[in-house]
Formats: sequence, structure tokens, C-alpha cells
Amino acid sequence: MKLKVGIIGVGGIAKTHVPGWQASPDTEIVAASDIVEDTVKKFAADNKIPKYSTKAEDIINDPDIDIIDVCTPNNYHAPLSIAALNAGKNVICEKPLAATPKEIFEMIAARDKSKKMLMTAQHFRFRGNSKAMKREIETGALGDIYHARSWMIRRAAVPTRPGFVMKKHSSGGPCIDIGVHILDLTLWLMGNPKPVSVSGTAKAKLAHTPGAFSVWGGAAIPKEFDVEDYATAFVRFDTGATLMLEVSWMMHHPTEGEDMQMWLYGTKGGCHWPKCEIYQTNYETKQLYDRSLKYTKDALEPHAQECVEFAEAIVSGKPSPVPAEQSLAVMSILDGVYRSAVSNAEVRLD
Repeated sequence: MKLKVGIIGVGGIAKTHVPGWQASPDTEIVAASDIVEDTVKKFAADNKIPKYSTKAEDIINDPDIDIIDVCTPNNYHAPLSIAALNAGKNVICEKPLAATPKEIFEMIAARDKSKKMLMTAQHFRFRGNSKAMKREIETGALGDIYHARSWMIRRAAVPTRPGFVMKKHSSGGPCIDIGVHILDLTLWLMGNPKPVSVSGTAKAKLAHTPGAFSVWGGAAIPKEFDVEDYATAFVRFDTGATLMLEVSWMMHHPTEGEDMQMWLYGTKGGCHWPKCEIYQTNYETKQLYDRSLKYTKDALEPHAQECVEFAEAIVSGKPSPVPAEQSLAVMSILDGVYRSAVSNAEVRLD
């Protein structure tokens, strides 16, 4: 018997999840929901989904559905996920898991009460180069990781839809939109140390410049844009490790599309992602060694692979591939960036 999947919010990222649900031997999509009727009707027809609705509660309360896939703007993640968990559904929710740490605590409580699975769709963890690097780090190749540098930067590449650029829908700009990607991946490769403090800033320096535009479709920046267009942070962890983070939708940075990079530095070596390179030193022979990891090419695009592995975990009884507790640490840092930006001072994290 296959697990029945219902998708809520089908205007964007949901399209990348569909191939995963279709490829999984454990699932089938049976329902979809979106507040725009024409959008959900077309989505259902294109993907041969038998049921659709403009009301999320119709999907959440459907007794035949086992999995709810939440693909809405950020500020709707928590209430929809909590409602689905309370209705006895397993939930995979797009990043960020919620807009605030408080909401993630509430989601964890609902998960624990329902005894169902909750996972954040952090798709970069499911890339072949990410998995290869994780396995190598777990052998001890880097030793004690004491510092990281991470960035995810776009050049004039703003997602101009209201769900991204209006705070009432998204709760923030690139910090919470794409910062969540590189930050989650960095913490995961570091072994998920506990963050204890953040000093950061988040501002809109270019978005309101006359004539500002996005290369995505040549669209002008909407006048409703009320989030930051860049953010930076310095993070301390309970292990003594530190992290420098930079994210932006529209920096004057030499890249086409997106520049996403990470360096980790440890007592036995360093590494770079996405190159999948390891850098080490033999102090006895005074030799410097660089090596590249080889890994199996991804069978599925990572947005699809995360859905396959979520279903596998449910069927096999394994833990969530991306536990909510790890997403809580990520969101605590991002929330700390915003609070630090307002106070213009370092903030301690609970």
C-alpha cells in the first residue's frame, strides 16, 4: 500500500517535489491545494492528481492522506504543518521550517504528540557532493572543526513574487530565503554544534535604487519590497567554533545566477564545498596535500531525492532525514541576525 501525498501550495517549489513523489516506490500524489483555483486546477491536471481544493483544510483533514507536503510562503509553514500533524499526518515542509524559533518549538511539540514524522526540505543535503563531503568529514579527515566561512550570493537575482519580498508573507529576505540553505548545510557538515551568540546585520542597500531590477524575467523590484536584500553575521558555538555568513539577492558580485560556497577549517584539514576538495598538511615532511572527492552522480535532482528519502524513512521507521531540532538551530541563528541588526549589538541565543 503506497503512502498517499497531499501538496499544499503549488505555485512554485512544489513542481520540483513532484518528480520525487512519482519516483518513490512508496508514494503517490492524490491531492493538491492552493488558494488560486486556476493554479491548482492546472497543477492537478498536469500531474494527473485526482483531487484538488482551494482550501488547505480539505487536504489536511482527508482521512486517506498520509503525507502533507507544505510548499507555501514562509509565514504559513507553522500553522499548516501543526494542523497537519494534529490531524495525524507526516509532514515535509519547505525551508525555512518556520519563520521564528518559537513556531518551531510548537511544531516539535505537535510532532511529539502525534508521533508522526516532521522534516524540513533542505535539499542541498541530498546532493551527491554534500553526502560525499559529510561521509569524509565523519571519518575525521578535518579533525576538530573550529571555523567556517559560508556564503550564498546572487547578483540582481531577486525572486520578485509577493511571497518572497513582502515581510507579511516571508518574514524576511535573502537571510531567511537562501541563507537558510547554506547555513543548514554548513551546520550539518560541522556536526550540528549549538549556536550561542550572533552578531549580524540585515539591510536593503540596493533594492530601492531607481531602476533596480531582477535578471529573472527582467522584472522591476516591486514597490512592496520591505525586506532586506543582504545580510551578514558572525556566529559563535558552544564548541568554541565560529562562522562567518554572507547572503544577498543582489550584491555587485562577479557571478551569473548564484554563488554558493563554503570553507570548513579543522585541526587536521580544511575543505571546500561544492568543489568537494580536502586540504591537508604533513608537518613531518612539510608537504601540502590537496585531494578531490569522487562521488556517484545524483540519480535524481535533490528536491526530488529529499522526498524519496522522507518516504523511505517513514516506511522503514528511521529518524527524520532532517530533524526539526537541527532546523531550530538554523532558525535561531537567522532570527538572531535580525535581532542583532535591530539592536546593533551581539545577541545571545537561548
